Amino acid sequence: MKPNETGEYLEKIAKLGSRPGLESIRELLERLGNPQNDLRFIHVAGTNGKGSTAGLIGTVLQYAGYRVGKYTSPAVFAYEERYCVNNRSISKAMFARILTEVAEAAEAMEQNGMGHPTVFEVETAVAMLYFRQQGCDYVVLECGMGGALDATNLITTTVACVFTSISMDHMQYLGDTLAAIATQKAGIVKPGSYVVCGIQQDEVRDIIEKRARECSCRSRFVDAAAISGVRCRPDGITFRYGTWKDLNTQLAGEYQVENVSLAVETILALRECGLEIPNRAVYRGIAETSWPGRFTTIAKNPLVIIDGAHNADAAQKLGKQIANHFTNRRIIYIMGMLKDKEADRIVSATCALADCIVTVTTPNNPRALHALDLARLVREYNPNVTAADSIEEAVEMAHLLSDSKSVIIAFGSLSYLGQLKNAVEAYREKNSGRKSGSKSHG
Repeated sequence: MKPNETGEYLEKIAKLGSRPGLESIRELLERLGNPQNDLRFIHVAGTNGKGSTAGLIGTVLQYAGYRVGKYTSPAVFAYEERYCVNNRSISKAMFARILTEVAEAAEAMEQNGMGHPTVFEVETAVAMLYFRQQGCDYVVLECGMGGALDATNLITTTVACVFTSISMDHMQYLGDTLAAIATQKAGIVKPGSYVVCGIQQDEVRDIIEKRARECSCRSRFVDAAAISGVRCRPDGITFRYGTWKDLNTQLAGEYQVENVSLAVETILALRECGLEIPNRAVYRGIAETSWPGRFTTIAKNPLVIIDGAHNADAAQKLGKQIANHFTNRRIIYIMGMLKDKEADRIVSATCALADCIVTVTTPNNPRALHALDLARLVREYNPNVTAADSIEEAVEMAHLLSDSKSVIIAFGSLSYLGQLKNAVEAYREKNSGRKSGSKSHG
């Protein structure tokens, strides 16, 4: 398979849809020599904050001198972001070579009457082969949408299981109650691993604690009372967590305080597991972690921010950020969403804060909520809404509605933010005669 053929192959097998369960990924990895058995994992599950938390943990471990693989999804700006070693993405050529090997095993399974693995199973197998080939000391592995039946859960060499904020999402697969979803996600806990848990609702914490006891696991929990002195800026946060003074992160959004605190607790757990991680690596790793698509500034004058808020919990946090940082500023939204998300709750949590809203249909996604349908829903909360025919048109409309002091915020799904960033750069270059000097603040 050539590098320019990988996207077509992945798009083809993506049409197979999702199929929770471990039988297919187990067979696929068996045919590939079980590369996962030669790796050690920090497994990250949750609803929101998984990517940021994985990035923080991975960067700290890197600065502590370890070779760290990181598997996350979805990508925002480039597909290869999903597979990183010491924060460097896999090359297109390397990805094509490994994907070819996995595709051959997957097609052999289909020929043997076992059914073709799903796209996420294929991608997960690529990650395992790549990280083994790269000789990673540890792999920070982000779950897909679930836990117990997630393709990433075939691993048996887990050092730490990390739980970010758990809320309602992917109900058609995980269950329609918070307890059901938490139980599914708690399924990543392995006997003898260390369980590290962020701030949760009581019933979620109870489920995770119970699972940890059943598996004879040590556990640590983020202490909300230990967080103090929080100073938020549009380009980052400084705060104290217990004895850790002046923790500074360029990850913007007050919710990142919880993710950084969870990363600190995870590092403390890993120290108890025997890893040598000096304090200087913790501070440097937290300070230098960036994560695209989470309250990320991509342009100024007017300010353009992209955010991956795609469920009710994330939308409420985004609304709080907007209210805190942009009082008396003209706010323009660009919104694109998927049908299977909590559209009404996302809209109700955010749309009253906007002066104008432009809706788009997220491209190349059969699950996309059409811009006109989204606009009809938004109109119940804010009458100043227009549906755009394309992302490029939405970017142009948002800029025409703004002045230099306005704030344009694009959110609703991570799936279109990379294309939107390209559209913003193209619009600004066309209208200024030069590339916009944008800066990402993670």
